[in-house]
Amino acid sequence: MFDDLGLSRSEASALKVKATLLDAILREIEKRGYTQRQLVEILDEYQPSVSNLTRGKIAKVSVEKLLTYSDRLKMRTRLTVHPSSQGPRKQVSEFQDFKASMKRRVSSRG
Repeated sequence: MFDDLGLSRSEASALKVKATLLDAILREIEKRGYTQRQLVEILDEYQPSVSNLTRGKIAKVSVEKLLTYSDRLKMRTRLTVHPSSQGPRKQVSEFQDFKASMKRRVSSRG
């Protein structure tokens, strides 16, 4: 679907990643029955940002922020990258748990 919007391949890929992360986070929030007030505390975020998240405003949230949210919700994230060839899909790289990576990224930002 994103490929048909006139976006570059990298823009379409980034949008797909954001949409997938957002969908998983929203499903987890619904499953746990969190209110926006609870999410403000859990995600350590301001209410307007939590509102944007729960309303699915994908343009207002970065991939890095979504990964941080998933970590704070105690979710595991896995990213698999495949070559774009038409042959059999061979797994190139898989990251089973971004937790350590995200902690380093967040701590380096101050």
